[in-house]
Amino acid sequence: MRKFIIDFVIVENRHLHDNYSLLILTPKTGEKLPEMRPGQFVQIAIDGTKSTFLRRPISINFVDYNNNQLWLLVRKAGEGTSHLLGLQKGDNLNIILPLGSSFTIPTEKTSRLLLVGGGVGIAPMLYLGCELKNKGYNPEFLIGARSAKDILELDELASVGNVHISTEDGSLGEKGLVTKNSVLNTPIDFIYCCGPAPMMKAVAKVAQNIGSECEVSLENMMACGVGACLCCVENTVKGNVCVCTEGPVFNINQLTW
Repeated sequence: MRKFIIDFVIVENRHLHDNYSLLILTPKTGEKLPEMRPGQFVQIAIDGTKSTFLRRPISINFVDYNNNQLWLLVRKAGEGTSHLLGLQKGDNLNIILPLGSSFTIPTEKTSRLLLVGGGVGIAPMLYLGCELKNKGYNPEFLIGARSAKDILELDELASVGNVHISTEDGSLGEKGLVTKNSVLNTPIDFIYCCGPAPMMKAVAKVAQNIGSECEVSLENMMACGVGACLCCVENTVKGNVCVCTEGPVFNINQLTW
């Protein structure tokens, strides 16, 4: 897909949690958003700080073509993302998009689809769920978090499909890790997953055990986003590849987990 460098303006910085914000953006010049697919990501230039000369990769959370808006769910992880959380309505961001591969849409509309997200890993699942619903599927979600206050975008997800929840402290949904949620004891044809690496590996093992197809969105550290810096290399059955260009979405059969 063709890549674009676009100046965006912030329409809203919606603080969801002390460590999370939803940035709603629109192109500064009013140009129409390019085609973007679920699972792809963007690279954001961080201006105004002394140590953030590299762009930051952020998953595409949702694309609202009717209002010409791009949604990005940002977790505070360092100086760059802290800067993003502090931005105000009307501030500008320079973004390269869309980057990377996308999730696969199944061919059988009778398939049961489960979209699994842990923490900020829920970000690509909202857009994926909306696209699946628009194509006639009935996606379900499985969200994992430490506690109820860490659950993100529950209302948005619930408007798309049935939501199953696991919290480590049992404050919402079932108590325990997502891999222990009872929904995984039922037949599932295709699992999509994004979140911390240990969680994705555990979900991948569950998928293999129950005979489900499974794709994961890796969150390797990235710098350039175009395969030049080799920061995000992942070992696969075909050798080492750059996650930013060959991924971030991989079928688990491609990985050496």
